[in-house]
Amino acid sequence: MGRVVGFEINSQEPEKAAPNGDYWPVTTGQKSKVGINGGISKGQSDYPHGTRIQMEVDAIDEVIEQATSNGATILREKMEFDDLYLAYLVDLTGIGIGLIQHKNNK
Repeated sequence: MGRVVGFEINSQEPEKAAPNGDYWPVTTGQKSKVGINGGISKGQSDYPHGTRIQMEVDAIDEVIEQATSNGATILREKMEFDDLYLAYLVDLTGIGIGLIQHKNNK
């Protein structure tokens, strides 16, 4: 299983949760201590409400294949960024999951 590395809280009124533009980073503790950070944002139309956990994986394509073969739905196909790949899925119970593969893990 991948390591949980972050979270997103989606809302259609995120400004009520923490006012600061369209995305509000959330730091869960002091930088000197291990913690899981994340953010609050206006949810996309494909996942307007709820919380998603972000999991770091070694092989995103393999994890997507395994998850979908077990009934997960892909919300956002694998996207490429400068230093990572990211995809969003929803499991059979409606839990949102973000998968992150850093490019140095290819």
